[in-house]
Amino acid sequence: MKALMFGWEFPPHILGGLGTASYGLTKGMALQPDMEITFVMPKPWGDEDQSFLRLIGACHTPVVWKDVNWDYVKERVGKYMDPQLYYDLRDHIYADFSYFPTNDLGCIGFSGRYPENLLEEINNYSIVAGVIARTIECDVIHSHDWLTYPAGIHAKTVTGKPLVIHVHATDFDRSRGQVNPTVYGIEKDGMDHADHIITVSNLTRNTVIEKYHQDPRKVTTVHNAVEPMSPEVEAIESKKGTSDKVVTFLGRITMQKGPEYFVEAAAKVLSKTEKVRFVMAGSGDMLDQMIRLAAQRKISDRFHFTGFMKGTQVYEVLKSSDVYVMPSVSEPFGISPLEAMQCGVPTIISKQSGCAEILNNAIKTDYWDIEAMADAMYSIINYSGMAEYLKIEGKNEVDQITWEKAGWKVRAIYDQVLNR
Repeated sequence: MKALMFGWEFPPHILGGLGTASYGLTKGMALQPDMEITFVMPKPWGDEDQSFLRLIGACHTPVVWKDVNWDYVKERVGKYMDPQLYYDLRDHIYADFSYFPTNDLGCIGFSGRYPENLLEEINNYSIVAGVIARTIECDVIHSHDWLTYPAGIHAKTVTGKPLVIHVHATDFDRSRGQVNPTVYGIEKDGMDHADHIITVSNLTRNTVIEKYHQDPRKVTTVHNAVEPMSPEVEAIESKKGTSDKVVTFLGRITMQKGPEYFVEAAAKVLSKTEKVRFVMAGSGDMLDQMIRLAAQRKISDRFHFTGFMKGTQVYEVLKSSDVYVMPSVSEPFGISPLEAMQCGVPTIISKQSGCAEILNNAIKTDYWDIEAMADAMYSIINYSGMAEYLKIEGKNEVDQITWEKAGWKVRAIYDQVLNR
């Protein structure tokens, strides 16, 4: 089985859960003996793990023919891919794109992030997808999230192969209902062209069916999972450095993640006890607002804003925490609670999160119910028996939620669309 996947992020350079999920799923699927995955992304950095898949950068795919010798190509792209692949791709340029600004290899530049000209990069990515789809043999095409749906549609048009799209989030989640019509249009177009739609939760599945008017028979939930902890991560020790309890929020500080409810609940906890500190780890457009809110509630001396965390920093923060809280307003899934529970950290999640569908040993509250959230925080930090139960049973539970199992569910969907 040969899968041609289009993604936007891949570890270690990630800006959110999309990259983590893309890595976990592909690694889990690679355990299937006959699975070959080619994963396309806008801009690789050269330090990605390619031991279980082939990675192609859109930024290394020529769309304008250039007469360049092997040694020069090897010098320029050898860190990222086999130079021969560059020539194979060059042989499949399908139109005159000389009006595009390209580099000395005839390739379009990509930021690898979410720039102001994101829609332009999405369009350019779909053009490059046409070259890749004409070059790489595949049985099925798999597009991760809305940024890659146009690329998947183009690849399907070129190859005639079935298209599976993976909905990691919708604009209804990101915007609290203030949907961007352009983004909605791209999402809806991807869903309409897809042979099958994978959603990361039943919460997201319902949104796809109701808001995007999709046939329920072609929408299947495959819940996300968590990577087993590496020996390096296992070895990370707590750097707490205080006898106070530590309660942590870790994620993008944006409207979708409900950071204001975390601050308000923290204020209620601090009205009952002073022996607790709160950490807000992450960055986002609401960061300054949260700093001001903490000051207004007169709890700034108990609050720590760390900025964006990645890699081992995430686990250092988690292992130094006594409680992890994810108060998301609308969370398609939410992998971070699984990572926290994996570290043995008692966890509180909102009922409005996809992971709440599969987690039994986490406390669940409505995101808006700051009284209940504060009570849960207070109970965990004050009752050692409760904390110990959640620590042990939570870890036991998430250890059974593996990407390999998720990968087999995706494989069944591949088989279904191919047999159809």
